[in-house]
Amino acid sequence: MEKEKPLDNLVEGYSFTSIFRKVAFIGDSLSSGEFVVIDKDGKRHWRDMFEYSWGQFIARKNGFFAYNFSAGGMTAKWYINEFAQEFGYWDPDKACQAYVIALGVNDLCPAKNQVGTVEDITATEFEADRPFISYYGEIVRRYKKISPDAKFFFVTIPKDNPFMDDEKTRKMQQAMYALAEHFDNSYVIDLYKYAPAWDEDFRQKYIMNNHMNPMGYVLAAKLIDSYIDYIIRHNMEDFRHIGLLGTNIPYK
Repeated sequence: MEKEKPLDNLVEGYSFTSIFRKVAFIGDSLSSGEFVVIDKDGKRHWRDMFEYSWGQFIARKNGFFAYNFSAGGMTAKWYINEFAQEFGYWDPDKACQAYVIALGVNDLCPAKNQVGTVEDITATEFEADRPFISYYGEIVRRYKKISPDAKFFFVTIPKDNPFMDDEKTRKMQQAMYALAEHFDNSYVIDLYKYAPAWDEDFRQKYIMNNHMNPMGYVLAAKLIDSYIDYIIRHNMEDFRHIGLLGTNIPYK
């Protein structure tokens, strides 16, 4: 379909995402299946429940192994400076065929970090107070050293996210496209442009206390799985060797 848009056809059953056998999902609370609950005293509690994360829904449906390299409150800066090292996420034994990165909300909320430009990803490693895109780019660089031919999918933030103003959301969207141009084997999952906005109707159905409810995480899984399927179908040549990644079998 020449004029097909990424989310025109939500995939049921196996999608082309199933060509991957090992995928890492890097992100914050929304990548961790986090639920926000309010106790009898009115206090809020946050719980990462990976089995409800959209990454694990995609993995179970398509039969591959998925890592949750994620946690509530995650930022690209925290991931680079502490988190990944602490939990062994740079371990070559955890190398994957694909990395889906969904970061930005906690980095870019009001009064926090700036987005930056693609030129900022050349900043010195661990230099203090770099823009968001610099830390994000460093994550990609580190995983490219571990798995040089892996595919990377950069996820943008949907419209009307309650934590982000639209100007920064659009700047972040533009930054993801710049990163995909900068790095090979990289693609954008543009939820800002193509996914449903988090408007009042969406929040009523899919949001619980500012985070997704179970149905919301299932919907996110359907959207992202279908988007990756779309990317593969429209770039078939790019993915022909996926089955050989992580093996000792030579290919070209």
